[in-house]
Amino acid sequence: MADPRELLEAYVPTAKVMQLATVDERGDPYVNNLWCASTLRPDRLYFISRPDRLHCEYLRQRPRVAGALLAIELTAPDQKVRGVTFTGTAVELPRQGIDAQISVYAGRWPQVAAAIDPVRMAAGETHHRLYEIRVLSWVLYDEENFKPPRQPVEAY
Repeated sequence: MADPRELLEAYVPTAKVMQLATVDERGDPYVNNLWCASTLRPDRLYFISRPDRLHCEYLRQRPRVAGALLAIELTAPDQKVRGVTFTGTAVELPRQGIDAQISVYAGRWPQVAAAIDPVRMAAGETHHRLYEIRVLSWVLYDEENFKPPRQPVEAY
């Protein structure tokens, strides 16, 4: 039988967009689609955004988040699904001392590296900030390899 953690570690780095749920001031979920990058062991997800966006305001006030990653090519409604959901805590990273985290995101998306250039970011000259999600739990949903398809996976 396939190992859920091994599949998760092969799958997560291929994801391009995550659906991220933050919590608004009334306690309701607020969902956004964001380009993402990841590291594993430790399990972290990264995204860039403008700090004045609602999801950024919400995570500064209430850092608990949940989300999903889908990295399969969608072809038809009857295809087998493989996806990952997660829970975690999100933080807006400081403008300095985050070269390693910037490198992760810029390595995944080099076309936006200027938006989070370390020198410009430290000087306050960028519109975007880098955000980090510390994953607390994963669930791999994999109809190709498991019955039942829902497989909780330990986060590191």
